[in-house]
Amino acid sequence: MRCCDLVRMWDELREGGPTPSREDVLGHLRKCADCQEAYQEYEGVAYCLNCLPVVEPPTGLVPKILEHIKSMRPATPDLLVAFRESGITALAICADGVESQLCEAIAKRLHRGLVPAQAPQWVRDTIDQYFRTFKTDGTRVDISSLTDFERAALKKAAEIPPGEVRSYGWIAREIGQPSAARAVGRAMARNPVPLLYPCHRVVDSNGALHNYAYGLEVKARLLEMEGYVPANASRSAVVGRA
Repeated sequence: MRCCDLVRMWDELREGGPTPSREDVLGHLRKCADCQEAYQEYEGVAYCLNCLPVVEPPTGLVPKILEHIKSMRPATPDLLVAFRESGITALAICADGVESQLCEAIAKRLHRGLVPAQAPQWVRDTIDQYFRTFKTDGTRVDISSLTDFERAALKKAAEIPPGEVRSYGWIAREIGQPSAARAVGRAMARNPVPLLYPCHRVVDSNGALHNYAYGLEVKARLLEMEGYVPANASRSAVVGRA
């Protein structure tokens, strides 16, 4: 029979409650017949285990286990960042084996060649600021290669607070183009600096996450990371104060 008091103590501990003192545990054990019986049973098992001889693992087992764990763990993607003196011009999530294709796509988009380089500290600080605060210093991001409409849409998206979302229609109305919701969607899709200009905070008129260059699962995880809580149990988003 399970001890109700012990179950309660365990639940409190799992929920972050105080750790029971040794005196409390021993005091409970002295007066609880069920726990005394369980203790004697487990004490016998522990004694038998201690009597077993030590067996050395086969040579090479540990490296094989570590290699297996490594193969099961998903690879952590890198961030590919293009920049110049005026600011960061492009940002891309880079998985294994696609860096060269991404570089080609970025160079084509920016209409200029790319030179491999170590990111300077101000670039690192800008990226780090987003992951610490989910906000961006716009003076360190250069979107001058975009059209006036695209820049206006992205700058309005940057005004959406972390943990909240807005609709494409909301952005269209805010920039004085109320009938241009689809054009706003295209501007979000062409965003060269995702995260820094948070197109992931823009959803459709029904509140669904709609499209995202890196997939809806990534969009949902970014919003969750920033503190957004959907009003329903599904992964779709609800427009906030649209």
